[in-house]
Amino acid sequence: MENRESAYRGIRKRIDAAMAEREQHGGESRPVRLVAVSKRQPVEAIRALAELGQRDFGENYLQEALDKQEALGDLPLTWHFIGPIQSNKTRLIAAHFDWVHSVDRVKLVRRLGEQRDPARGPLNVLIQVNIDDEASKSGASPDEVPAIAAACGEHPTLRLRGLMCIPRPGNTEAFSQLAELNAGLPEPLPDLSMGMSGDFEVAIAEGATIVRVGTALFGPRD
Repeated sequence: MENRESAYRGIRKRIDAAMAEREQHGGESRPVRLVAVSKRQPVEAIRALAELGQRDFGENYLQEALDKQEALGDLPLTWHFIGPIQSNKTRLIAAHFDWVHSVDRVKLVRRLGEQRDPARGPLNVLIQVNIDDEASKSGASPDEVPAIAAACGEHPTLRLRGLMCIPRPGNTEAFSQLAELNAGLPEPLPDLSMGMSGDFEVAIAEGATIVRVGTALFGPRD
């Protein structure tokens, strides 16, 4: 992608502007973490973005991610697993990632908690919520969130950070719905992972603390 630096700086400026506008309207003043969604992007593109100062990268496909982690092992990067989780992949996810955004059932909590090496420090966990109740999409129902959250609290190797959603295209109301769901929990969680290339500013206005941006940073995928 030409002008990758200008694209990156532009996204950062837009995030800062959205944060400032949120604060002006009485929202939280905490920073927003930018996760660069690097699935199907070459190692060279990730390295180039890292040289500009980007540290958080999100991957959907486990083997692809492991290959990239090995190739980029000389860089101080933070890796986020953001794709659907198969039970037989939890051991590798627990061993090689810093964050996982897509936990949607108690079984996965148990496996990740038992398989995480305590020496690595707690694995940061987000519960994926199927906010639109789409049959084709992963995620827990809103009613299932309290039980999954409680299960996370049983594992000292996990740190429950918040909620994540991938709403259907154009449904920006999902961001306020996820924020309301979080606010209604017995103990609201600190992070909301929501918003992508086309709508992250709306998500920030509704309380996002993590945005996942791919195409706007890297250009179209192969």
